[in-house]
Amino acid sequence: MRFSSWSSRLAQFIAIAFVLNTVVVWTGLAQLLTWRQVIERPLPQPDTVLAYGNLPFQFGELWLPRSTPGPHPVLLLIHGGCWLAELPGTDLMAEMADALRREGVAVWSIEYRRVGHPGGGYPGTFLDVANAADFLRVLAPEFKLDLNRVVAAGHSAGGHLALWLAGRTHLPRSSPLRIGEPLTIQAVVSIAGIGDPEHFDPGGAVCGNGTIAKLVDLEGRGAPEAYLDTSPVELLPLGVPQVIIHGVYDAQVPPFYGYRYWERASSRGDAVELRTIDDAGHFEVIAPWTSPFSEVRDVLRELLK
Repeated sequence: MRFSSWSSRLAQFIAIAFVLNTVVVWTGLAQLLTWRQVIERPLPQPDTVLAYGNLPFQFGELWLPRSTPGPHPVLLLIHGGCWLAELPGTDLMAEMADALRREGVAVWSIEYRRVGHPGGGYPGTFLDVANAADFLRVLAPEFKLDLNRVVAAGHSAGGHLALWLAGRTHLPRSSPLRIGEPLTIQAVVSIAGIGDPEHFDPGGAVCGNGTIAKLVDLEGRGAPEAYLDTSPVELLPLGVPQVIIHGVYDAQVPPFYGYRYWERASSRGDAVELRTIDDAGHFEVIAPWTSPFSEVRDVLRELLK
């Protein structure tokens, strides 16, 4: 569906007004979960933890199906947390990884250096995510992984990194983030994700003042150069199917951010679907014991057939 410039601006205004109204009126009802509630339960454990590099945060958790012999479809799962070292990592995705493992999917849930870790930000965060993805080639023979069925999914800041992974083939040749032969990703699911970091969180109300600037090395490189190899919208068209999912009541990453990305990606010819989920805030969409998660699971199940 294509919109005229006027109708597009009107739709954005309506979406923004709607979200602001619902955040004010319904926050107490809809923001049912916080990140602390996601990890306070006894967490399931992965089958194995494997290092893809030599540094402390260069590892991934591998969750393997027990009901099928393989080869298994693979979900490359990337946690969020504002790209910041002080927030939780792979623990945030443990329940989701376990739920997908039970669906017959192998899950590679990756850790990476973040802003605040030594070497985190630019270029370390991006290089870690890239190397973790490509490490699936090493894991595939031993763990019976089907690399013809790899879907990248990320939550919040992880949604940004999942979209970025799919666009790596379009990185400028001069970028230090351009390495090797990127693993082919068949589809991307951005869950409450951030497709355009340049226009996300002005003033740092959500992720802290200066976080995105450090992530992309804005001070050292300046705009627009700092976004040319770090922002998914600058790498469009990604050339793979994308599903953008937002909870209607998400106060951290409201749905209008997803709408803006959907509009940009669609206009560049990408096959991209935008979904909003009722009764969901920022964390219900990764919590398998909630009803909103069932929609996320259905999307992933369909893409990983």
